[in-house]
Amino acid sequence: MNKFDNKIIQNIKYIFSSMTDKTTISIIGAGNVASYLANLFLKQPNIVLEQIYNRHIESLYSFKNRTEIIDDLSKLKSVDLLIISVSDDAIESISDQLKGYKSLVVHTSGSVSMDSLKQKRRGVLYPFQTFTKEVESMDFSKIPILIEANYPNDLIFLEKLAKQFSSIVNSITSEQRLALHISGVFVANFVNRLYIEAERILKENNLPFDLVKPLILEVARKVQNFPANKSQTGPASRGDVKTIKKHLNFLKDSKQKDLYQLLTERIIQDSNNKKTAKK
Repeated sequence: MNKFDNKIIQNIKYIFSSMTDKTTISIIGAGNVASYLANLFLKQPNIVLEQIYNRHIESLYSFKNRTEIIDDLSKLKSVDLLIISVSDDAIESISDQLKGYKSLVVHTSGSVSMDSLKQKRRGVLYPFQTFTKEVESMDFSKIPILIEANYPNDLIFLEKLAKQFSSIVNSITSEQRLALHISGVFVANFVNRLYIEAERILKENNLPFDLVKPLILEVARKVQNFPANKSQTGPASRGDVKTIKKHLNFLKDSKQKDLYQLLTERIIQDSNNKKTAKK
C-alpha cells in the first residue's frame, strides 16, 4: 500500500469517526452572524453549542438558558471548532489572545485572510449572505458557505459540517473570498443604498416606496436566469441623452446627481464597447 492509499484511508476514517459523535462548537461574538449561527447550531441534535463569548455579556442574555455564556476568554473550553465571528478589525486581536488554543479556529469574514489567525489549525467558515439578528426565517440550505483550512483533514471536517446546513459548499482561497465579498458589497450593500436614495426621491414627491417594489422584484428575478449585462435597460443603455439630462436637472441633491452620473457613464461605456465589438 503506497502513501497515497494510506492518506485516502486516513481521510475516510476521519470522516466516519466524526460522523458518530456530536460536534462541539463554541462561538466568539454577539453580532448578526454570530447570533444567527448560534441559533442554527442550537437546533441541531448532532451539535453541542458549548459556549458563546462576548466581552459585554449582557449581549448574550437571550442565550442564557440554552448554552453557557462567558465574558472571559480564559474560560473557553476545548471543542471541535471555535468560531470567531466578530468585526473584521477585531479578528486578529482575538486570535492573538488565543495563541495557545489547540482546537480548530475559524473566522466568518469575507475580507480577512485565513492567515490572520495565529492558531496552528486555522480556517474560514464564511456564509455568503446578509444577516440580521431579528430574522431567523432564511432558508439556510440555499446560502453558499465558503470554506478554507490549512490542513486537509480540517477542510474535510468543515465541508462535512457545512453540508449539514447548505447545499452550496465550496472550498476557495482567501483571495477568491475577497473578490466574492467585494461583489457582495456591490449587489447588496450598494444596491440597498440606492434603494434608500430612491425612497428619499419618492418621499420628497409624496409617493410611496411600494410603487417601485414590483420593479425591484422583477430585476431580481431576471438576474436568476440571465446574465446581468443582458438584462440592462434604461435611458443610459439605449443612449437616451434627452431623458438623462432631464433626470439630472430634476435631481436637487448633488450627491444623488453624482451617483446618477457615475453609474450612467459606466452603463454608456459598456454599451459603446458592445457596439464596437459587433463591428
